[in-house]
Amino acid sequence: MSDAALNHALTTQRRIILGVGIATLDLINEVDAYPAEDAEIRALSHRRARGGNVTNSLSLLAQFGHRCRWAGTLADDPASASILDDLARHGIDTSHAVRIPNAVTPTSCIALSRATGSRTIVHYRDLPELDATAFASIPLDGIDWVHFEGRNPTETRRMIARVLAERPDAGLSLELEKPRPGMADLLHGPRVLLASRAYARAAGFTDPVAFLDDLMPRTSATLCVVAWGAEGACYLARGGMSQLVAASPPERIVDTLGAGDCFNAGVIDGLLRGLPPGDAVECAVRLAGYKCGRYGFAGLIEEVARSSET
Repeated sequence: MSDAALNHALTTQRRIILGVGIATLDLINEVDAYPAEDAEIRALSHRRARGGNVTNSLSLLAQFGHRCRWAGTLADDPASASILDDLARHGIDTSHAVRIPNAVTPTSCIALSRATGSRTIVHYRDLPELDATAFASIPLDGIDWVHFEGRNPTETRRMIARVLAERPDAGLSLELEKPRPGMADLLHGPRVLLASRAYARAAGFTDPVAFLDDLMPRTSATLCVVAWGAEGACYLARGGMSQLVAASPPERIVDTLGAGDCFNAGVIDGLLRGLPPGDAVECAVRLAGYKCGRYGFAGLIEEVARSSET
């Protein structure tokens, strides 16, 4: 099923997607194993990369062939230039980014364990979020899907309201990555909710089915999805029952960084192309699993497509 669904996804119409969220500078150190407190170890490798949940997802959606646009804030330091260059290489339109003077680019210092493939992130951010006033200047004509990162709930609620008023037929999704004050106000409006396991656990749930069964009555969404790491994912379409989708792990876990962003991109892509929710989630699980078996996002969709043909 997942091979057929993916092949369908790679041969159907491309859409215009607007993603709203942050962009970061990631400093990634690969280590043998995560160090103990107060230890001093040598990194096996080091690289700098553009990060950020929404921009990661857009880079995958662009590989599918969609026309992607990013809306967010940028500092006016040298690191922001590298972020813009990277997004341009992916063909992502950044013309609606807002420059913040005298600001510093958000930075994530990441320890990537070669032993497990897991990542530990220390994030520093002192940059204002995009606000609804800035979002109001972004034209929504022709937009097929808008995806929000779920940051700054007060402003995001106003942005969602504008999308619903001006583009009622467009797809509208919201990522629930971490609990934040005011998050409950965002549950009415988005048509698709994409939750993380960390979000579910912070809400007191250890079972994805129980989490979705609790979430659905509290939202207007027609589809709720939660990624559950090595155990796969679970989805619930309104009027139906929660369904589990088994994980698709690689032979060896290499790099789990950004797997959730990859998963979200897979769900959005599948739904945009008319796949049933179950097929879209299957494709997303497969993409996320494939990502965990390699470094980075470059060429990921092409590699998955080739693997489907063998």
